[in-house]
Amino acid sequence: MVKEKVVALCADDFGLSYGVSLGILEAVTAGRLTGVSAIVTGPGWPAMGRELARRAPDADIGLHLNLTLGAPLGSMPKFAPQGIFPPIAKVIRLAVRGKLPLDEIEAEIDRQLDQFEAVIDKAPDHLDGHQHVHVLNPIRDIIFDVLIKRGLEGQVWLRDVSDTMHRIFSRRSQISKALSVRTLAKGFAKDARQHGFEVNNGFSGFSDFGPAKDYAQQFQRYLRFPGPRHLIMCHPGHVDEDLKRLDPVTITRAQELEFLLSPKLIELLENNGILLARLSQI
Repeated sequence: MVKEKVVALCADDFGLSYGVSLGILEAVTAGRLTGVSAIVTGPGWPAMGRELARRAPDADIGLHLNLTLGAPLGSMPKFAPQGIFPPIAKVIRLAVRGKLPLDEIEAEIDRQLDQFEAVIDKAPDHLDGHQHVHVLNPIRDIIFDVLIKRGLEGQVWLRDVSDTMHRIFSRRSQISKALSVRTLAKGFAKDARQHGFEVNNGFSGFSDFGPAKDYAQQFQRYLRFPGPRHLIMCHPGHVDEDLKRLDPVTITRAQELEFLLSPKLIELLENNGILLARLSQI
C-alpha cells in the first residue's frame, strides 16, 4: 500500500480584484484550497476580506505582502514617490545596491498587517509576498523584526519559494523561473527558522501564464517529488476589468479556476496519492 502524501494548495492574489476574489471564494468554499494569500492594499479588501473570513474557516489565511503593485497604504516618498509602488525589477536592483528605504518599508509592512488584522480579526496564519518580494534581502529581515515585535514568532509560517535542485529538475516545470527565484530566496528558510518561524519544505506552482498551455498537465508536474511540507501556489480567479487594468495575467486565472473546480483535480490527487491539508497542520 502506497503511503499518501500531504500537500498544501494556496491561492495567491485574493483582493487583487473583485473577479479574482470571487473566484478564490468559490474554490475555497468547494474545499479545493487549503490556503489563501490576501492583498490588502486595494479598495475591495475590507468587504471581500470579511467574506473570506466567513467562508474559509478550514483554510490558512495569510498576508500577501504587496510592495510592487498599485498604491501603498501610507506615504512612501522615497520608495513610491508618485504614490505607486515600483516594479519588482526595480525593487530587486535597489535591494542589491543597498538603496532600499528600510524605514518606509517597515512602516508599510506594519500598515498592511494592521489592515489584515482589522478585517480578519486575528493575525495572519502565514505571510508571503506578491512576486516573492518577501524573500529579498533585507526585506526578509524587516519582516522578521516586525513579526517578532508583534509577538508572532511560532504563530505565523512563512513561505519559502525555493526548493532543492533535484526536485526542481525532476518536475521539468518552468525550471529557469524556479532556479531564478531559488537564487533570490537563498538562505531564507534558515534565516526564518533562526528567528522562530516555520516554513514550508518543498515548493511548486511556477507558470509562464501561457493561455495555450493545459493547466491540468502543468499541475500534474507540480505534484511530482513533493517535499515533506510541500506547498503549491496557484492563481485562480474570474477576469474583470479591474484585473485587466492591474495585471497582465488574466486568461490563465480563469483556466486555473475551472481546473480547481473540476473533477480533474480530484482525479489527479487520487491518482498520485495526494491529500490536501493546511500547511499549518502538516
